[in-house]
Amino acid sequence: MTLPPDVRLTRTTTASASATRTRVTTTARGQKLVAAVVWWAGAWRGVRGTVASVAERTAQTITPAGWLVVTGATIGLVTGVVFGWVEWIVAAIVSIALLALSVPFLFGARAYDVVVELEHERIVAGDAVEGQIVVRNRGRRATLPGRLDLPVGDGLLELGVPLMRAGHVVAQPLTIPAPRRGIIPVGPPTAVRTDPIGLMRREHAWDDVHRLYVHPRTAAVPSTSAGLIRDLEGHPTRRLVDADMSFHAIREYAAGDTRRQIHWKSTAKTGRLMVRQFEESRRSRMAIVLGVDVLEYADEDEFELAVSAAASLGAQAVRDGRDLDVVTGAEVPRAVSGRLRAIQDIQASSPRALLDGFCSVRTYADTMSLAGVCRLTAESKPALSIAIIVCGSRVAVPERRRAALAFPADTAVIEVVCDERAHPRVQTSGGATVLTIGVLEDLAGLMLRGAVA
Repeated sequence: MTLPPDVRLTRTTTASASATRTRVTTTARGQKLVAAVVWWAGAWRGVRGTVASVAERTAQTITPAGWLVVTGATIGLVTGVVFGWVEWIVAAIVSIALLALSVPFLFGARAYDVVVELEHERIVAGDAVEGQIVVRNRGRRATLPGRLDLPVGDGLLELGVPLMRAGHVVAQPLTIPAPRRGIIPVGPPTAVRTDPIGLMRREHAWDDVHRLYVHPRTAAVPSTSAGLIRDLEGHPTRRLVDADMSFHAIREYAAGDTRRQIHWKSTAKTGRLMVRQFEESRRSRMAIVLGVDVLEYADEDEFELAVSAAASLGAQAVRDGRDLDVVTGAEVPRAVSGRLRAIQDIQASSPRALLDGFCSVRTYADTMSLAGVCRLTAESKPALSIAIIVCGSRVAVPERRRAALAFPADTAVIEVVCDERAHPRVQTSGGATVLTIGVLEDLAGLMLRGAVA
């Protein structure tokens, strides 16, 4: 083996072991060589990363029309030089000049401060929200006219930005229509700089994103504390407890009873400790179950009617101070269908939180049946006094009856069937009160009619 002249090989052999240990010692010249190799390797990685970044930015900057011009310039220049065709060389020079003249139009995309301002972040489906987008030139020189793109959901608003001197502020009005319920992201605003021909394009986006909550339409319904829905708030039940509001009787003291409930007058008369016994006062708890199976509804408008009906009843229940659970079906993968049961809860701490939750409700092709959702709701939400089932017109009567029977016998069940082709009516089916509505405005009248009946 031949070693470099700056490397010395030393062999050391110990008497106590048969193995041979080899140690390589490098001189100062070898250390400098190793350091140079390491530096060049790092420099090459940095250059390669910079070139890759520049290439990526260039690919994003040049439009398809620009790549066509670049290709024409390259072919024209090579062909003209090889074959001596002056016309091809002139065409290549013109193409290169066009590309060079397009570059100044790209400057100034980062010279803006852009702020999106919306008057309201929560509106009702069918309304529009007003706002404005404020643009300020924070640079030290004037900027050329440009364009701002503002994504609104799946759409795009294009706003023109005029020639702006340094420090100048421009406010562009905005009108965002919201015909459908949902959560619409607004932003981020993006400054777009491009040349008049469209050969190059440069974009710069800001981190200013708003979430526009489009609530379902709701209608004023009668209070859930009277009328069709019997209120059980504070009403005594047949269950006897040791402490409550409704007095029932006096019994003999048993081990474990609290001494605060001892009735001293009866104790003095009988000579034995006697305690008070009460009837449990039941606090009403309401559940609203909304079916979300796509097969349960004739079309999307019918599902929106069901969402609006459920939201109207839920908002009124929250205003009445009821304990409320709002439940919908959840998506169940087809691979585990029949083995997995799942429901979704919508927060009902306030009317705003409830309506915000309804913004994201949608139908599913793979989900539990209406009866299955009601059965799981009854199991997971015990002590329900009122259950309101909201469903579409394609739910068969036997399925609705199974859904109503999923709740305990002491739970009052009301079914709201949404059918845009049916006449509004109130009827009784299998112990449940059935309200059939064609439009949202029918809901309040049917509840009053059912209360009178």
